Amino acid sequence: MTMDVEYLRGWIGRQETVTDEMPVFPAKAMAATLDAESAPDKGDALPALWHWIYFLSLHRQSEIAEDGHARRGGFIPPVPLPRRMFAGAQIEFHRPIRIGQPARRQSAIEDLVLKQGRSGKLAFLKIRVDIHDDDGIALTEHQDIVYREAPKQGTETAAPPERRTADWREVVAPAGSLLFRYSALIFNAHRIHLDRDYAVGHEGYGGLVVHGQLVATMLAELARRHVGDAMRGFRFRAIRPVLDDGPFTLCGSRAGETVKLWAENASGMIAMEAEASYAS
Repeated sequence: MTMDVEYLRGWIGRQETVTDEMPVFPAKAMAATLDAESAPDKGDALPALWHWIYFLSLHRQSEIAEDGHARRGGFIPPVPLPRRMFAGAQIEFHRPIRIGQPARRQSAIEDLVLKQGRSGKLAFLKIRVDIHDDDGIALTEHQDIVYREAPKQGTETAAPPERRTADWREVVAPAGSLLFRYSALIFNAHRIHLDRDYAVGHEGYGGLVVHGQLVATMLAELARRHVGDAMRGFRFRAIRPVLDDGPFTLCGSRAGETVKLWAENASGMIAMEAEASYAS
């Protein structure tokens, strides 16, 4: 597969702005999806990482590609690699985003780098996101999106489980209804989360894929339940997909103003690492 690097890098600098009235319903639906005992209301601060259920790009059905994503070539460059993963992000919370207070998300393509890895061609896309309301900027996020070729049969090997000591552990059963509800909340029809035949037969996964954003949100929620203070920063890195082949585990340990977080897949391997910071 050939890629025109200079053509694709022409997307660097492109911008997109989405406004949102920040209604209360998505937040209450998110709380229900996470099985929370209570839900935030109008005027409350939006919990960390819940901004992903707002500022949605409403692509027409005719603009949806075979994989369920919007066709590439609009704001997102048309990288011709089949697997796309939200591989990580670094987020700074400047101050709370208030439910019911209109806001806007400004996104910009920061960089696009193509490399040859052991598993084939890779593309690394960096996107900056700033969320503003009438009082100024509330959140800055640097997203890392990775594109890769579908794995060749027999090229993916399982690593041995890495056991870490955790202060907190919570087990999650990734039911299909959970994946469906989160897909609906972020208005994302990516078939790897919903269509088992497509996920396994077309993209080579071992089952349905749990959204990386959902796993990261659950890790942030784990920290919120045990720490409670206002989070100042959050970063995560996806290492391998979490599949619906069994329960996965959310883990965390606090060290001063930092909380180390990670998710272990059904086989006990580290699937995501994260860190929440609380320093002023």
